[in-house]
Amino acid sequence: MNLPNKITLSRIFLIPVFIILMSVPFNWGALEMGDRDLPVAHLAGALLFIIASTTDWIDGYIARKYNLVTNLGKFLDPLADKLLVSAALILLVEIGLAPAWIVILIISREFAVTGLRLVAAGEGSVLAASQMGKLKTWIQIVAISLLLLHNWPLAFIGFPLGTIALYLALIITVYSGYDYFKKNWHVMRDSK
Repeated sequence: MNLPNKITLSRIFLIPVFIILMSVPFNWGALEMGDRDLPVAHLAGALLFIIASTTDWIDGYIARKYNLVTNLGKFLDPLADKLLVSAALILLVEIGLAPAWIVILIISREFAVTGLRLVAAGEGSVLAASQMGKLKTWIQIVAISLLLLHNWPLAFIGFPLGTIALYLALIITVYSGYDYFKKNWHVMRDSK
């Protein structure tokens, strides 16, 4: 297994640690931010989420620079992104920072695209992530990061950038799913 794939796997292995930080009631105190408090456990979880998210860029950069792109990497990288983002979104619903309906729509798109990729894999081809899909992932990561940080630093002035970014992520997620299916529908249509 090459280095980019190991980095991708590290992103997957960080997910349970992230979940524990965000869901176990650690009593580490909180930081005051405007009209909100940021639990220190949420700060630690947000930082871990951001670190795990940056491995997405690192593994892709190394794979392209050193010609280490593999079919396993093309499969694992978007899967790791989906697992990390889905875990974060579900936790945001649990702690009351994201509406469930938005999370359901975003995760449904991820399942649909993964299903299309599985059909393609059954036909012997690998569908790589599109540029629109990569943009979608980064906007989701920014929105999730802001929400995990309870909208810091803008919580001081009451500007809901995290919520705005989440709605933008929803719009781009739905559009990128439509675009992905439009470009790859032939895989479903031609499967036997």
